[in-house]
Amino acid sequence: MSVTAPPPASGRVRRSLTAAVVTALAATLLSVVPATTAQAAPVLLSQGKPVTASSQEHYGTAAGGAVDGDLGTRWSSAASDGQWLQVDLGSSVAISQVVLRWEAAYAKGYRIELSTDGTNWSTAYSTATGAGGNETIAVSGTARYVRMQGVTRATGYGYSLWEFQVFGGGDGGATLPGGGDLGPNVHVVDPATPGIQAKLDQVFQEQESAQFGSGRHAFLFKPGTYDNLNAQIGFYTQIAGLGLKPGDTTINGDVTVDAGWFNGNATQNFWRGAEGLTLNPANGTNRWAVSQASSFRRMHVKGALNLAPNGYGWASGGYIADSKVDGQIGNYSQQQWYTRDSSIGGWSNSVWNQTFSGVEGAPATGFPEPRYTTLDTTPVSREKPYLYLDGNEYKVFAPAKRTNARGTTWANGTPQGESIPLSRFYVVKPGTKAATINQALTQGLHLLFTPGVYHVDQTINVNRADTIVLGLGLATIIPDNGVTAMKVADVDGVKLAGFLIDAGPVNSPTLLELGPQNSSADHAANPTTVQDVYIRVGGAGAGKATTSVVVNSDDAIIDHTWVWRADHGEGVGWETNRADYGVRVHGDDVLATGLFVEHFNKYDVEWYGERGRTIFYQNEKAYDAPNQAAIQNGSTKGYAAYRVDDSVNTHEAWGLGSYCNYNVDPAIVQDHGFKAPVKPGVKFHSLLVVSLGGQGHYQHVINDTGASTVPAGTSTVPSTVVSYP
Repeated sequence: MSVTAPPPASGRVRRSLTAAVVTALAATLLSVVPATTAQAAPVLLSQGKPVTASSQEHYGTAAGGAVDGDLGTRWSSAASDGQWLQVDLGSSVAISQVVLRWEAAYAKGYRIELSTDGTNWSTAYSTATGAGGNETIAVSGTARYVRMQGVTRATGYGYSLWEFQVFGGGDGGATLPGGGDLGPNVHVVDPATPGIQAKLDQVFQEQESAQFGSGRHAFLFKPGTYDNLNAQIGFYTQIAGLGLKPGDTTINGDVTVDAGWFNGNATQNFWRGAEGLTLNPANGTNRWAVSQASSFRRMHVKGALNLAPNGYGWASGGYIADSKVDGQIGNYSQQQWYTRDSSIGGWSNSVWNQTFSGVEGAPATGFPEPRYTTLDTTPVSREKPYLYLDGNEYKVFAPAKRTNARGTTWANGTPQGESIPLSRFYVVKPGTKAATINQALTQGLHLLFTPGVYHVDQTINVNRADTIVLGLGLATIIPDNGVTAMKVADVDGVKLAGFLIDAGPVNSPTLLELGPQNSSADHAANPTTVQDVYIRVGGAGAGKATTSVVVNSDDAIIDHTWVWRADHGEGVGWETNRADYGVRVHGDDVLATGLFVEHFNKYDVEWYGERGRTIFYQNEKAYDAPNQAAIQNGSTKGYAAYRVDDSVNTHEAWGLGSYCNYNVDPAIVQDHGFKAPVKPGVKFHSLLVVSLGGQGHYQHVINDTGASTVPAGTSTVPSTVVSYP
């Protein structure tokens, strides 16, 4: 959203027998891997490295399948003895361990061979009685190339490996410690801490208008009661209670976001958050005037909540989850808002798109006027992990999954979930290299990113089921040299939360990937979740990425994200921060709750997976398109803000809005805001498109349905469709 915003008035065949067998086998393999701790040994060196083989059985079992970290892909050879698989580590390094994860077709006799030049080989291990399954082999030597040389097959098939893993490292595999202090940008206070208000004020002064600055801060309040505080929250600042429940930490005062820094305009109050506190507002009403990428979670406001800035100026959207507001929420000038699994005393008015799911006290659906879209429950949800104190010990609480959720997780006692000691986390601090981060993950540690900006020169690979990657204070990851910032394997229950990925100046093909291509494992019982993870291309400087987020894994939950190609700041221009696609979903049964995606050069959201669902979607088309030709999509004028592929048979979405503000060429026309196949299983509810001040227009809302925005002229009146088809 920009300062110029006007004031309000393929579907894959899934879970086939083959996929089920692969999934079951992968699960079996995972179950027999010993649980690793901070005392686990060396660094995984082979994953993603160049790999060659003597042969492959048929298409789909190439050598790369054995070094991709995915237990659903494999290499298999021709059905003859003497086949080999070899990985190039890039440089000579001390080798300490090789792990062979065999498919049913394994080697009875084989050698592990080492070479520094790829020509002269030495044998580090040899056996004629291989047992198959998972074999962990201690080896010793220095090598750039490591080879599994098959001698005798155990079956009539070839040799087949799910994974070929080589471990070692320059220091012989020294382990990284878990736990430790939280670094200089985490401010932990208790009721007896002197100067709390002064420290809050100091950080706010630094962060109030630092929209693209490098400062990052988290204020963590130990359980207790704090009197007469007004915590003003600026950019890249998080405030949170350290209790297990919001009632453990009470502030008699306010947690405030206002827009004085921007002349009463709150449309750029991004990147901040409040969690886990009980508030008794000084005058009975707490002010939280934010826009995108600002979360309000596990909060109890014993009074009212005002979502508008002082003076009721412009504001452009936000997110509340797992919270209780005893009084009324004053929406006022908020153009769009999503509230999930909460309890509220009332809601004041609607503007364009106010959406609720699982909210006690929410207004009934009234779309198109008032513009409320309300679902009684949220189909599936799992709250964001959070840091808390159990006595004097830091732990991270990972809430349990809920189905058909309604109301908060904590109102009726202790929330359900798992507590994990901080000693099982690698505490990442500014200056930490990507190789070290990956070493920690390989050791079996979770990640806690402390507030800061992190440059990574290699992809962060999250390959272990149930791994938590949690950021404090909007920790920011910048990929260097065009790498993908983070990839998650096709495993159960990974939890990503509370950080920002900022594209680097060299184009990245993707910034965040959930699962490799053709992922097929069933994660319905334990999905991967992405929460308060924000993506930015440009704004803080030059940045490019072809596609920001790719979701290949099934059953993933995207719960509150802002994926933004910058429309203002540094490094901004139609080609300067080129980013064609925002979010692409290939996985089946993916749920998005609170999806904000804006300004991409082509499609903002594309959905190829079956049975996808979106509850609340907010979009703006790219402001800076130079002319109609720049966004011509074949015979179609413009790229839809949200497109469901023609191959999809089942899809459903509620509460969607797309806005155009073509301020370079106001004559630009979009044929439609939304595009979807016309099929009985593809359903949309409560859609609208808006021309902001007449800067460009939509001909239709979805496909060829819905009135043009042209008759409204410059008065910014939405065109709506209640249901489609």
